[in-house]
Amino acid sequence: MSALPQEVHNRRTFAIIAHPDAGKTTLTEKLLLFGGAIQMAGAVKARGEQRRARSDWMKVERERGISVTASVMNFDYADRTFNLVDTPGHEDFSEDTYRTLTAVDSAVMVIDAAKGIEAQTRKLFEVCRLRNVPIITFVNKMDREARDPFDLMDEVERDLQLEVTPGSWPIGSGPDFRGCYDLIRDRLVLLDRRQGDIASEGIQCDGLDDPKLDELLPADQVAKLREDVAMVRELCPPFDLETYREGHQTPVFFGSAINNFGVRELLLGLAAYAPSPRPQQADSRTVQPEEPKVTGFVFKVQANMDPNHRDRIAFFRLCSGHFRRGVKLKHMRSGKLLAVNNAVLFLARDRELAEDAYPGDIIGIPNHGTLRIGDTLTEGEDLRYTGVPSFAPELLQRVKLDDPMKMKHLRKALEHFAEEGASQVFKPLIGADWVVGVVGPLQFEVLAARIDAEYDIKAKFESCGYDSARWIECDDPVVLKSFLDSNRSALAEDHDGALVFLARNSWQLNRAQEDYPKIRFQKTREQNRAVTTSALG
Repeated sequence: MSALPQEVHNRRTFAIIAHPDAGKTTLTEKLLLFGGAIQMAGAVKARGEQRRARSDWMKVERERGISVTASVMNFDYADRTFNLVDTPGHEDFSEDTYRTLTAVDSAVMVIDAAKGIEAQTRKLFEVCRLRNVPIITFVNKMDREARDPFDLMDEVERDLQLEVTPGSWPIGSGPDFRGCYDLIRDRLVLLDRRQGDIASEGIQCDGLDDPKLDELLPADQVAKLREDVAMVRELCPPFDLETYREGHQTPVFFGSAINNFGVRELLLGLAAYAPSPRPQQADSRTVQPEEPKVTGFVFKVQANMDPNHRDRIAFFRLCSGHFRRGVKLKHMRSGKLLAVNNAVLFLARDRELAEDAYPGDIIGIPNHGTLRIGDTLTEGEDLRYTGVPSFAPELLQRVKLDDPMKMKHLRKALEHFAEEGASQVFKPLIGADWVVGVVGPLQFEVLAARIDAEYDIKAKFESCGYDSARWIECDDPVVLKSFLDSNRSALAEDHDGALVFLARNSWQLNRAQEDYPKIRFQKTREQNRAVTTSALG
């Protein structure tokens, strides 16, 4: 027990958020490189050989060069244990990103040095702001033509309403980019571009007056560096730990992930300043991480990470207590006890058995459909963690099979993907077709590819005539039955058995809301909330 507070103090659980193509996955790999989890970019230390273990482990991710699912990576650095969550970068997968952000204590926001704040960056930042998640900013791709650093900081401050203070300062940009000066530690680290895949200590200079600067850098760059740093220290507010952790200030680090520039400084900043696991809100009380009893919640389910087995891994954020292998935890949704004997720690797709874990850690619990997104597990206490939502889909399409004899297999595949949050799946009360709902059109392509690759089923998506979906809730059973009797052709059930109204257009939805004011047409729904379908008759 005496070790629990220290283990909590040493944990750093953070997500990386960015607009597509800002370099998020590259930065992820370089953080793993510096953390010792990989020896060269893309290669993992494992039983005496180097194996590929990129955070983008799906075939579709490697082919398209985008992240479409959240990955978790665990590594140690600077006496800290890091749990890094690489979130989907594409906006069509923003729902997965939102749920992932419920499981972290801080975030790194990656910005392209040439493009600045982009649309998806702004959306993800707003999600962080809703949860008061503190943010460290990393301005990436300084080795390419970049905007003026002062201009970039001004944009962050103006657009995101954040107080900005630089943690490092770039020396040049594009072909003239030489490295970064560490403003917090008053030192310079120059890295060799040829060592881009290998963690290198580089050359250190102590302070701006160190004569090594004049030996290593052109005179004009030395003069500009000294002038810029003097201006920064005069104009920018000093770093304030409390203001940062409250989500009001962001330290900014400049660099080039592909060349390792600035990555070590970013990692040291996370180790020193990012918060340890924070208290978590449950339905009945606030849970402190130092409490002795194990509690936590499932924020993601991933099907078929191992293509040789039809496995489902529940990503479980530990919120309190010391988890030990074999512990029996109460599954709050079913009331049953689960003996957790084979939980794993992650390095993207690779895993190792988790003998124990502490608050902030994210472990994987293999299961066959028992655990779903939003589920709470506790060491006996009756409480449920809140704030893990489902969102009404923005696009709806019908699934069609090339081989109708595989309908049973298709149903299993769609239910698996619905359980992991990759899509919403609706079974209309009338008719045999399945309707799939997603946030963005790319999700349909990814689903079709995964159904083919993981289940050997050829399926395609086509228009179904529905425009929107809303979950139905009503406290008056008489009113609910009247609505069901009048609208059965527009009703469906989701994979949890909850009632859903499928509207063909906004007029039909508005008319239903006007005709039945006592019925709530919900755009969001708490995951695995209890449902009642007795009114279906």
